[in-house]
Amino acid sequence: MDHTVTWFEVATDDPEGAECFYGGLFGWRFTGGDGPVDYRTISRPGGDGPMGGLFNTKGEFPDHAIFHVQVADVEATCAQSESLGGKVLMKVIDDGAAIDFAYVSDVSGNTFGVFHRK
Repeated sequence: MDHTVTWFEVATDDPEGAECFYGGLFGWRFTGGDGPVDYRTISRPGGDGPMGGLFNTKGEFPDHAIFHVQVADVEATCAQSESLGGKVLMKVIDDGAAIDFAYVSDVSGNTFGVFHRK
């Protein structure tokens, strides 16, 4: 699965509106959102599992939609990205969670995520 887009995220300060929009447009289903971070998983009708997430920014971050690429090594991918002219915007490595991840921008300034499941 390395180097494959395996997750996407929609971040918004109006998660109920996003659920209504994407649910109505694509039939996506939403679960969760009741923990300390309002993060809801997105699944599609007939899908085996979640394919993305809906993050409630609560107005603290800009609204955005990005894709995430699964990689074997987040640190190495970040270094390679920078050597190719990209920029590492945020990196979370070894914080005790089951996932290392980073937000990176490409040479045009487009943001995307990379992650590795431990």
